[in-house]
Amino acid sequence: MAVTTDAYKPTARYMHWIVAVLVISTFPVGVLMVDGGFSRPIQDSLYLYHKNMGVVILLLVVLRLLYRAMNPPPPLPDSVQGVQRLAAHGTHTLLYILLLLMPISGYIRVKAGGFPIEYLDAMGIPALVPVSKPLEETAKAIHGAARIALFALILMHIGAAAFHGIVKKDGVFSRMWPTKG
Repeated sequence: MAVTTDAYKPTARYMHWIVAVLVISTFPVGVLMVDGGFSRPIQDSLYLYHKNMGVVILLLVVLRLLYRAMNPPPPLPDSVQGVQRLAAHGTHTLLYILLLLMPISGYIRVKAGGFPIEYLDAMGIPALVPVSKPLEETAKAIHGAARIALFALILMHIGAAAFHGIVKKDGVFSRMWPTKG
């Protein structure tokens, strides 16, 4: 088994892990904020975090895609063949699509519902969509379905990384680990 030495550049690795931590943090917050089992101030704080992290995540993902366009990732090692190679490319493509779709649908749901997104409002950025109950409901449905798909893809991604890092030990995992030089 050949071990790859081609690692992602440090900027790509750190952007990956920052986005990963932020995205994963929004899942429990999203569940808890709609649970209703909290006092209003706590629930408001959860909504505030979730909405505004969505904005941050969207900006970081766009920056990541721009960086990736200018700095293509290293090729997969020869140990990743056939269906596995297709699955890796397909999973990454779907992850990027969902990482864009989630904050965009969340934004539309919030703004079409007439609610604030505090970071954007503080900067004087006007709403890009009208207040509209049908639009809000459509965006809410998209956001809900996309979260399930995103969660499943994240689990697959983590599982594949663990498989390469623990079982195959082919260097795929270490290519993205943030402490690699």
